[in-house]
Amino acid sequence: MSCVLLPLSMMAQRIPEAIEYTLIYDFLEELTTDGVISSNAAIKPYTRDAIARMLVEAQSKDSLLNKRQREDLQFYKQDYALELDTLPTYYSYGHRHVTQWITPVSNLSLADPSLHILTKDKIFKMRVRPILGMDISYNTHGLLMHRVYGAEVQMDIAHHLSIWGSIRDNSWSGQGVSGSRITQPGFLNNLAGVQYKEANYGGDFSDSRGGVSLYAWWGSISVQRERIQWGDAQHCSNILSAHNPAVPMVTLQLTPCKWFQFDYFHAWLVSNVIDSTYYYVEKDSEGVTQREYRPANKFMAANMFTFMPCKYVQFSFGNSIIYAERNVQAAYFIPIAFYKSLDHLLTKGIHSENQNSQAFATITVRPTDHLRLYGSFYLDEFKFARLPKNNPEHNPVSYLVGFNWSGWPVRGLSLRGEFMRSYIACYTHSIDVLSYTSNSYRMGHYMGDNAQSIFVQLAYRPSRGLRLTLDYTCDTKYRAYDYLRHNIAGTRVTDPIIAQQPFSEPIWRNDEIKFRAVYEVFNNCYAHVDFTYNNARAFALTSTRIEGEDRGWNADGTSQDLSGAALEEYYLNKYTPAYLQGKNFTFTCGLSFGF
Repeated sequence: MSCVLLPLSMMAQRIPEAIEYTLIYDFLEELTTDGVISSNAAIKPYTRDAIARMLVEAQSKDSLLNKRQREDLQFYKQDYALELDTLPTYYSYGHRHVTQWITPVSNLSLADPSLHILTKDKIFKMRVRPILGMDISYNTHGLLMHRVYGAEVQMDIAHHLSIWGSIRDNSWSGQGVSGSRITQPGFLNNLAGVQYKEANYGGDFSDSRGGVSLYAWWGSISVQRERIQWGDAQHCSNILSAHNPAVPMVTLQLTPCKWFQFDYFHAWLVSNVIDSTYYYVEKDSEGVTQREYRPANKFMAANMFTFMPCKYVQFSFGNSIIYAERNVQAAYFIPIAFYKSLDHLLTKGIHSENQNSQAFATITVRPTDHLRLYGSFYLDEFKFARLPKNNPEHNPVSYLVGFNWSGWPVRGLSLRGEFMRSYIACYTHSIDVLSYTSNSYRMGHYMGDNAQSIFVQLAYRPSRGLRLTLDYTCDTKYRAYDYLRHNIAGTRVTDPIIAQQPFSEPIWRNDEIKFRAVYEVFNNCYAHVDFTYNNARAFALTSTRIEGEDRGWNADGTSQDLSGAALEEYYLNKYTPAYLQGKNFTFTCGLSFGF
């Protein structure tokens, strides 16, 4: 039975499941690759009710599952019990133990250790979950500790309204953060971006997410703050990667039939660019006034059309625009629109600079059970005149291709691989406030422009809740440039940035081999152990620096032309946290409730 034809009572809790909860996503990916279920990997996060429907679909094809998959299926159904109009039972060591209280109007369950409330008429559902965790890492640079605590609340009312919210307070401490933070804008790693509480020191930050969604079986409209990923990818998407901190947005999702899905959002980004005309006036105790400048406004609108003509093929395409006006532009609230055309309408007539528009597409093909092939294409700027070989200019685009071979000849074993390349000036803009960033973090692939990434993973799930992975990642950054326009106000750049040879001279590289063992003790509680070797190094360039190339900056903001060891040190500090510079063997262990 198609998931969209399931009873209305299952169309409940249209709440996004955080993409950081990787184990459920890995399980659904395994079932999809094995041909058991269908899923739209181009748009994440999935909603909890969508995950529940996929689990029900898998249960209806029980004969296609092995013993471990059946145990995993029953285990995860406990976490999505409310979406199935029931209460979870505590699960441990292969046994279920019911811890429930019955009241005149509702049933309550304490499990996992979440509190679940389900009224007898099933009109109101509520989940309250504590969040607590700690990771400890150690290498030759010292000890690094990361702790998180908080809580999460999810509610569903009358099968048409969902409300949810969470707060996670994070703190990093130890010798590992004495030199620099582990993640910050510019670092080339796949860690999620954050906004720290302090300006120049410390590793503390909080992450508050939530939203409200009004929905029916055919779609939903919501106001929320969540991380989103667009583009089919296992390691990191090159369209929207969720690398930047979560942003508030208005979203629309339509699923009128089993072969079509439409997604749209309008987001309020954080520019981190000062608007010199927008400020507060503040007085101190001595009556001296000063101006407190505010950041410029920055917004984004995007849409994605997904078609699933058959169970073996799925393709998506869409477009987006980043604009920086004083107020939101009503035209960009049109969900089905080609935003570059609207941009021309709004800006060309007065000869002002256009806003920053993008187009993208992703395709997934499953030629046989156990094999899934996928690819994504991101187009930042395109001109047909740049296609002939005699034109030295290159279109700033990014492409990603990957595969997943799963479940054969060994059930539970999978092999994944991804290759990504982004050309010069991809994700950038000559006007800082229009760059493809929020909170100064890239919204596309974490490697940015003129870069390449190779990712290979061997994964094995030997038993319920246990996942073993061995990863190899090779990230390479080539010559770094600011995006200077070829011709502005009659001036001409001698060596156009867009005409430089991409992937010609590496300036930074990191090789990483990582083994991880993670076990989900009970729903949303897991322990993990990681052993990681990485080698992060930078390279000095011998070629002549061109205008706009980044080879160091002075304190006053003027460019330098560093060389030799000084240039290597500059690149290494720019792209790598001090804790991971050079060759390192890092051991990490952790336990968390939530994720």
